Amino acid sequence: MRRILLVLAALGLLAGCTEAASNDPPPGLADRGTQVTTAKPKRQDLTNRVSLSGKVTLNPTFGLVAPIDGEVRYLDVKSASGTPTKPTKVANIWVSGKATPVEVPAGAVFAGRLVDDRSKVTAGMPIVSARQTGYGIVADIDGTQAYQVSDQLQSVQAQIKSGPGPFPCTVLGTLAALPSGTIPEPKAPAVNPSSSAPPVAQPTQGQPQQPSEATGMRLVCVGPADAKLINGAAATVEIITAKVTGALVLPVEAVAGSQGKGKVEVIKDDQTREIRDVVLGLTDGKVIEIKSGLTEAETVAIPGPSIPDAKGGGQQPGMGK
Repeated sequence: MRRILLVLAALGLLAGCTEAASNDPPPGLADRGTQVTTAKPKRQDLTNRVSLSGKVTLNPTFGLVAPIDGEVRYLDVKSASGTPTKPTKVANIWVSGKATPVEVPAGAVFAGRLVDDRSKVTAGMPIVSARQTGYGIVADIDGTQAYQVSDQLQSVQAQIKSGPGPFPCTVLGTLAALPSGTIPEPKAPAVNPSSSAPPVAQPTQGQPQQPSEATGMRLVCVGPADAKLINGAAATVEIITAKVTGALVLPVEAVAGSQGKGKVEVIKDDQTREIRDVVLGLTDGKVIEIKSGLTEAETVAIPGPSIPDAKGGGQQPGMGK
């Protein structure tokens, strides 16, 4: 009797384990009853647009950058007596005995040095501020937009609220934030040791130069001459940074990651799932370009995979940006 009871107990344990195991989903499959939305990559043309809020500004300040790495050596710039009709040379970048000039474009005046004379500078670093003569459109750029608009700008359009537009708007200088400009005092004329006469002050041209104030990150552009502008009027600036024809795209909800790297959850034919790395491209906020890592024949889950947050704890749902 004791042996029979032991056999029956063993059979009961085996049946319980078998039943529990049968209730567990196979590895790599979703839990029973889980509703999964899926999507397949598709081809479409894609344009990366960024919209900025701005306003019409009289005599806006913009920055000029070093064209190459080297040492900046500033020139003494006289005050302009009117609107310059040709570029004004304001500095040279010296490398191995060769100078590369830095010029303020025609229609603008020198407004300040942004680094110390003979400083080591790198290409793209703001080194000179300039002031446009006349109207311009100034649009502020926040931190989340900085890297979206810092690349090559293919086109810029402006629309004045309840006014003219849209019209092409030519960007001036760099998009970077600028420190306060400095303008050194004019140098006194050198004394001639052989002359007993006191040095004669040199007359200044035009109005005294006013150094520029610090600015936040912003875009400054000018519209066509026939566009009627009013100082302070609100404006919208639309920037197109890039275009792609026939891009392979997915809904942004299907992708985790940003800045060129992402992950998607691929659902295979046997319903197993795989987290896969993909290379990301442009996005219009609705879909995002998949440069590599996925084919049109594959299916992905929506929402995309979760990724660890910045602190390494917890999970964040995937979202392409």
